[in-house]
Order: sequence, then structure tokens, then C-alpha cells
Amino acid sequence: MDMLDAYVGYDLGSCSEPDDIPRTDETVWILGKQYHATDDIEAIRQDVQSRLWCTYRRGFVPIGNTQLTTDKGWGCMLRCGQMVLAEALTELHLGRDWQWSEETRDATYLKIVNRFEDNKQAPFSLHQIALMGDSSEEKRIGEWFGPNTVAQVLKKLVKFDDWCRLVIHVALDNTLATDEIVELCTDQKAGPDPGWQPLLLIIPLRLGLSEVNPIYIEGLKKCFQLPGSCGMIGGRPNQALYFIGYVGEEALYLDPHTVQRVGCIGEKQESVEQEQDATFHQRHASRIAFASMDPSLAVCFLCCSRAQFDQLVAHFKERLNGGGSQPLFEVTKTRQAPWTPTTVSSASSRKNSEPNEAFNVISATEIPNEEFEELEPRPLDDSDEEFEIIA
Repeated sequence: MDMLDAYVGYDLGSCSEPDDIPRTDETVWILGKQYHATDDIEAIRQDVQSRLWCTYRRGFVPIGNTQLTTDKGWGCMLRCGQMVLAEALTELHLGRDWQWSEETRDATYLKIVNRFEDNKQAPFSLHQIALMGDSSEEKRIGEWFGPNTVAQVLKKLVKFDDWCRLVIHVALDNTLATDEIVELCTDQKAGPDPGWQPLLLIIPLRLGLSEVNPIYIEGLKKCFQLPGSCGMIGGRPNQALYFIGYVGEEALYLDPHTVQRVGCIGEKQESVEQEQDATFHQRHASRIAFASMDPSLAVCFLCCSRAQFDQLVAHFKERLNGGGSQPLFEVTKTRQAPWTPTTVSSASSRKNSEPNEAFNVISATEIPNEEFEELEPRPLDDSDEEFEIIA
């Protein structure tokens, strides 16, 4: 029998209690919401299940001029990009407290999930992401993306979908310049807040060279606690994962490394393909130690209004950069002029009594984001054991 015609993972109906959340008295945070690990276990799983789960698929129409009919082995970061964008659309159009069930027939939900189906007509399909990466980011179809690359591609794609109403800002060089964002979001069509276009903020970071520096872990935890958190796109070495929260010293994530058959859910409430719809949802998150995460990642936040953006910036300053944890990135009003070699020559001409700021040691988080994906070439990911859920 073809291995792709069988699912060899655990059977949720016959196995013992899954080990998704440890039985402790610790707090669990998922995308800005707080739970008790034991008392709220069913609420936690319902929350996890309501997130859109994007995985490898097989059997779709070939992408572009390639013969690729599956993204197994190369599409995991593209799927993680889909998940963070789907989360932002869900929170924007349905609200953070919205819950999915097998009987869901919500028209707005269908508009969201249809946008991520595997065909060229879907605005945020694997086809569109791969083709945009090929044309604008010099990533050949079938090549592995990094967090910054997928963020840049999504930033371009949302411009072609008026319904989503989002703009995306990618904050480079570990610097969030608030004036840039205000200009972007007030120079667009009016969103829920007149004069403000809803914002998905993506901040690519590199928190170490080969592993996450422990001094940044508390900051990562706080990101999951903040209102508007849309999680993180990152992973472990050679495997992209979508992080949605944490418990203790472990991050909770949705894993795209499951191969499922391609299919269509349907665009009308009365014609929803329930079994296919269920393949976009996973009841149980997985866990990984923060110390085992790849240091290249991106933190993501949704701001539906100017007030929410101002509140988020205040949280960044008070809780991330002023709360006792090592700052993950800098928050400024305006972006400083780019560094040039003349900076060194002018600095060297100062009097000896003046500090020479041009020769400060550069930390891991100050490496330009454009260089992140060049530091460590990544082989294609083929570690998923060809799992498949049969629809």
C-alpha cells in the first residue's frame, strides 16, 4: 500500500491521553490568552483547534512550470506563513474568542479558509506564495524559505486582496520605527478605525548564532502574553513550526509536517465539505523547549486600530524593553540613517577622549535580517515520515 495513503501517527480515538499539555499547576499562554494547565485543559484544546492548521498537501495542480504536485520536504515555512496570516484574518474578522467546530458554517470563516486552499485562484495559496517568492525574492519554486522571506512575500500578497483589509509591516534590523507604521496604516483605505488600516506586524529576529541565547527566552514568553499576539514563525533546525504559546520552559506549536490530500471545502454555507474542513484543524498542540528552537524567527502581532497599536508599543517599552528581560528589538520613533563607512572615518577623527561608538561589538540580534538565511544553509526537510490524514 502507498505510504501516502495511510496515516501512521497516533489515532486520537484509541490512544491514551495525549501529552500536549503537562499536568501541572503552571499557567498556559496561547496568543494573548491565559489558562491553567490542568483546570482549563478542554478550553486550551478548543482554542488550539480553532486555529487554522496548514500542512503539507499532495495532489494539487503543478505550481508554475514545475512538476511539483506536493510541497512535502520544502513547504513547511510557507505553511507557517499561511498559519500566521490566517490567525490575523480570524482575529480581525471573527474575533479572538471565536471557536471552530465540526458543524461550523460561518460564511466569514469560509471566506478565510478558502483563501488558503491549494489552487492558484486562492489569494494566499501555496501556489501564490511560491510564485511570489520566485518572482520577487529570488527563491525558486521548491526552495526552502526563511521567516524573513515568507514575511516579505505575504506583505506583497495582501495588497492584492481587498477583502482581507490587512497591511503587513516587516520591521527589519531589529528596529521598530513607529512613524513608519503610522504612515503605512493611515495612508490606506479606512479600516475598523477610520483612518487606520488593520496591521499585521512581523518582526524578524535572530537570537543567537546556532541556538537561542537563554537571555532572550523571557522576552519570547512575554510576546505570547501580549494582546494581539499572532504567535511566531520559526522552528527547530531544518524544520519550520508555528508557535502559538508556551507552558513552563516549553513553547507550544502547530506542526505543518503532515501530508494531507488536497481538497476543496466549498464557498457556501450549505455545501461545506466537513471532512475536508477538519483537515485544517488540530486539537492538540506539540511542545518544544525554548532552548531547542532555531534562533532565526519572527514575532507577529495584530493591531486592528490605532489605539491597539499605541497600547502594543507601550507594552513593548514597559514589558519587553523595561521589564527585566533582555530586549528582543529596539523601539524608536524614527529610523536612524543607515550605517556607512564614513561613520567609521568620522568617528576615528574624534578626539581620543570621546567614546568611539563606531566600533561597538555587534550582538547576535543586530545582524541585518537580510543576512539571516545566508548564515546557515538549510537542507530540505524530509523528516515527516510521510504522515497523512485521510479526508
